[in-house]
Parts: sequence; structure tokens; C-alpha cells
Amino acid sequence: MSLIRLVTVVGARPQFVKAAVVSQEIAKHPGLREILVHTGQHYDYEMSAVFFKELGLPKPRYHLGAGSRPHGEQTAEILAKLEPILLKEKPNAVIVYGDTNSTLAGALCASKLHIPLAHVEAGLRSWNRRMPEEINRVVADHVADILFCPTATAVKNLAGEGIHRGVFNVGDVMLDAALIFGKRNILPDSLLSRWDLTAKTYFLITIHRAENTDDVERLQNILALLLELRSPAIFPVHPRVGNLLAKNRTLRKLRSRLEAHPHLRLVQPVSYLEMLALEKNALAIITDSGGVQKEAFFFGVPCITLRNETEWLETLEDGCNILVGASRKKFLTAVANLDKIPSRLAEKKRQRSLRKKGLALFGSGKACQRLVRILQRRLKAVGKTIR
Repeated sequence: MSLIRLVTVVGARPQFVKAAVVSQEIAKHPGLREILVHTGQHYDYEMSAVFFKELGLPKPRYHLGAGSRPHGEQTAEILAKLEPILLKEKPNAVIVYGDTNSTLAGALCASKLHIPLAHVEAGLRSWNRRMPEEINRVVADHVADILFCPTATAVKNLAGEGIHRGVFNVGDVMLDAALIFGKRNILPDSLLSRWDLTAKTYFLITIHRAENTDDVERLQNILALLLELRSPAIFPVHPRVGNLLAKNRTLRKLRSRLEAHPHLRLVQPVSYLEMLALEKNALAIITDSGGVQKEAFFFGVPCITLRNETEWLETLEDGCNILVGASRKKFLTAVANLDKIPSRLAEKKRQRSLRKKGLALFGSGKACQRLVRILQRRLKAVGKTIR
């Protein structure tokens, strides 16, 4: 049996999580060989290296060192450095994840070299083309040969754009990851005590999306909302936000107020396992992250999303996730009405029901197995490689 060679392109924190569970499944198949390429889009320890250590990701064969830079420059850097690698390795397929610049560069490079492309988390749409992530995912989907969708909604989105061939609803690999890695931190007492937190009494906050961070006035408005919280809150500060808080004069003043706030804890980015523990034990989550919205839904924790739309429409079921954008009125209303959000963990019966629904909407927690079986079958049938 001939060996199927796969090149996986990752570069950002959410991709490390998804790749970790898929790579574990790939490693179980002797006929598959994976070569991991780390673009370096996320490069510091808290956002990159800790994930490889914590999740058991194989050491990258290549590290491109793209670093932090403007979108076009970063994408071009990855493209230029990835192309000779693909020409050298001659993979049977390239795998990309999600919607980052690493996704876009990997998709374009594979497509131009006529290498079959598999896009994991295909078919997501926020319908907001001002988001760079939306452009990245649309382009990746339209050049992909195998499209692994996490939900039925994603399949429907692709069909609406005329994409029918090579589309598979395998379920969400993030659910696989949450189920597998979530078991490791069932009693994170030491983690919570580090920041003087008590389970089910604090807000967990994450902000990183370009739509919120590229507009300084919008970010200022969002951060001002956090000052109105009257319960303990922990805010792992993404490097993008941290840089703005350090460099922008207006935001520097706001940072001083945030740090002096009696209920807020501004901390460095946390590892994935720490993040899962903080999510599971939060009173509620305030975020603009797609992955965190889903994990809140998986764990039955109320979620307040600092965006005007979401590609994860399933999380809006039964009001479990509330979109507030940067609106002070919507934000304060959502905070004041947390006890009316049906996914509150105190309602144990309701929580069990939601978990079952979550499994139905996002798969059974076996997405990686389905994905790898389909990938193996399709590549055997096609038998392609670059010449």
C-alpha cells in the first residue's frame, strides 16, 4: 500500500487545538504520514509553544516565522515560504483549518500547485465581508477539493454558493477537542485560587477579532463596558489588545482604569487547558471568539458575544448565546438577565438537555475519525500528487 503524505498548515491558536485532535487520529493510520508546517502567525509562548507542549502536537517539520505584520504582507510571506516546501515534500494533500491568513496562504499555495486541498471547518459564513476571516474562509472553500463541514448549516451555506462536490458534514473537531481535553481539568481549584476566583461567580472575557481591535473607538467602547461589571471578571489579554493598550494614548488611560477596577483581573494569555477550565467554571463568558462561543455552548455556560453577527448560528439556539456588538444597552441588558439564559449551569436538567442538543448540532464527538476515514478514501481514489 502506497503511503499518503499530508502537509498540515497551522499558525494560530485555534488551529493548534483542531490540529491536535486530527493529528492524533492521523497517527493511528500506518498508511498516512503527516508533515506539520507552523507558519508562525502566532509565535509567542502563550499563544503557540505551550499548545504544542500541552496538547501533544507533533513537532513542526517547518517553522516559517511569519510573525505579526499587516494582512497582505503576512499572507505573502507565508505563500513565499510555503511553496518551496510543498514542491520539495510533494504531498498528496494539504490540510488547512479555519479562517486565518495561514488558512488563506495554505489554500492558495496548494491550489496553484494543483495539490488536493482539504479545508477543515468549511462552509462557515458570518455574511460580513468586512471581516478578514470571512474573505479567508470563502476563498479557501472555493479552491478546496475536500470540504469538511462542522454543521448542517455549513453544508447549506456551501450549496448556496454552488459548492456541492467533495462536501462532508463530519461534525465539529472542536467538540472532539473539548470532550477529550476538557476531562483533564475537572477540579481546577489551584487555577481559580491563583486569581482569587470562585466557580460560577466570575465572568471570563476574551477579545481579539480585528473588527473590535482595528477600530480604536469601538475597542474603547467595549473596554468601557467591562468597567460596568459588578462581579469578578478575568480577562486574559490577547497580544493584539495588549499592544494597543500599551501604544495608544487614549487606551493607555483606559488600561489604568481597567487595572484599578476592583472586580477585573487583567492577566497574560492562558493555555488551552487553563482556558477550558476557566470556561467550564465561569458564571458567563464575554467574547468575540467563534471557538469560545462554541465551547461555552458545549459546556452549557451563558455567552455574551461582542459581535453583530456570528458564523455559529447554532449557538444562538434557545438564547444560549446573545449578540450585543458594542452596544452598551444590549450588553448591560444581557448581563442583568443572565438568570434568564437557559443554559445556566444551575439548571442541571436543562444543562443535560442542551448537551444532547449540542452533540446533535455539532456531531457526536467523532468528527476526527470521520474526517480521516474520508480523507484516506478520497485520496486513494484520486491518487494525485504534484509532478
